[in-house]
Amino acid sequence: MTEQQPYELIQRYPHFELRRYPAHVVAEVHVRTTFDRAGSAAFRHLFNYISGSNTARQKLAMTAPVIQETGPAQKLAMTAPVLQGGPLPGSGAPAVFVISFVLPEGTTAETAPVPTNPDVVVRAVPGFLAAVVRFAGSGTGKAFAHRNEGLQAALSLAGLTSVGPPRFARFDPPFKPWFLRHNEVVQDVVDPSA
Repeated sequence: MTEQQPYELIQRYPHFELRRYPAHVVAEVHVRTTFDRAGSAAFRHLFNYISGSNTARQKLAMTAPVIQETGPAQKLAMTAPVLQGGPLPGSGAPAVFVISFVLPEGTTAETAPVPTNPDVVVRAVPGFLAAVVRFAGSGTGKAFAHRNEGLQAALSLAGLTSVGPPRFARFDPPFKPWFLRHNEVVQDVVDPSA
């Protein structure tokens, strides 16, 4: 079974869960395409990296989810956060998307193998508090946009404040029947305890 990114469940709300995610490391690729094609466009680069296309020729376990978010229109330095840019999911317009594989727990940016493909970047992600809505079915931009709209309304009703754009998490391979797929919309929120 595929390892899943760990988190702590903070609270269940009627329409979403509030979760705390620990710091972790991702391997990511920027692609310019439509929302619905972004995952496919980046997958080969990331899969090759975890399959040994790195300077250590080390294989890494596949983890879930695969995360997709809008990226900057221009190339940023590796240390800059990738937080916003591009059209809304479901619009069908080409944009820059960042597709990330979460690396196995215990991997650090220093211990992760160095990618041989310059398009693959390894980056540390600090811990965060997020509201998450889970849904089954199609992982299209239209489906994500619909779920995100509901999540943003639920956050407003709960008195929570969104931080940055939402991310979209896919947990299943493309060959799994669409009606059995597990997807999530992940929205960082202001941490009231900070």
